[in-house]
Amino acid sequence: MLNEFYLQVEEDSARIDRYLAEELPDLSRSRIQQLIEQGKVQVNGKICTSKKINLKVGDRITLEIPEAQPLELTPQDIPLDILYEDDQLLILNKPAGLVVHPAPGHPNGTLVNALLAHCPNLPGIGGVQRPGIVHRLDKDTTGAIAIAKTDIAYQHLQAQLQAKTARREYLGVVYGAPKTESGTIDLPIGRHPQDRKKMAIVPVDKGGRSAITHWLVKERLGNYTLIHFQLETGRTHQIRVHSAKIGHPIIGDPVYGSGRSVGVNLPGQALHAWKLKVQHPISGDAIEVTAQLPQTFNTLLDILRKRGAISY
Repeated sequence: MLNEFYLQVEEDSARIDRYLAEELPDLSRSRIQQLIEQGKVQVNGKICTSKKINLKVGDRITLEIPEAQPLELTPQDIPLDILYEDDQLLILNKPAGLVVHPAPGHPNGTLVNALLAHCPNLPGIGGVQRPGIVHRLDKDTTGAIAIAKTDIAYQHLQAQLQAKTARREYLGVVYGAPKTESGTIDLPIGRHPQDRKKMAIVPVDKGGRSAITHWLVKERLGNYTLIHFQLETGRTHQIRVHSAKIGHPIIGDPVYGSGRSVGVNLPGQALHAWKLKVQHPISGDAIEVTAQLPQTFNTLLDILRKRGAISY
């Protein structure tokens, strides 16, 4: 069920998100920006793709607000690969196929369901539907993910991510062979203007947000490459979108990949959150963990190495 609002602009106004926040005081500006990203706002019959567009007298705005569907969060005894744990935080090695938090289509069997069974005091920390979740990994991306077990830890870890002091390193296998040994991709990312389930390179003035990825060739494997990625920002699908944009999509990526097969049965994209370094929220000590590569990732590397040896 949708709640719809219809507005007609009576005087020129800068930025549609500000205008809507003033006209609809029950909605926060961040909620309005989220609705714009989801394609729920139309201006003169066309989907609005940017929170920054200027409005003119006579513009007609349609705003759709989906009715909230509360999700029942049920503790579930799902095995966890724990890399570090104390009374403040938990760092896990997430397997492929595990959704981080419940959402329509994935009401249970998620990491949050597993966490509620492991940490009974978690509910309410950082949000009702995403208790303890400070950052996220895509369903089929494996590796290290940090969970806050207290409000202090949640706020501290979020501040580290925003200040870019938390260090997140990934390993990924891509198609092709980059011409240089390293580089930086500095391209803004936003919701795809046509396919709202995808992300894309979107100019900042069209609603994109700054996204910076540093990369380094770790091993060349014929027409494939093992790359070490380091995130400076943490946009949705950042590495996957950036890699595809420079012509080297992640192997096995069903959304941004090339569609080619390498002959290895992968559960998803060959992307792994390899290392995570954060500051402990209480002691201030540096905590660094390394998440072991999943077997499918190692199998892929072994096969590509053998192919490379044969080709030479």
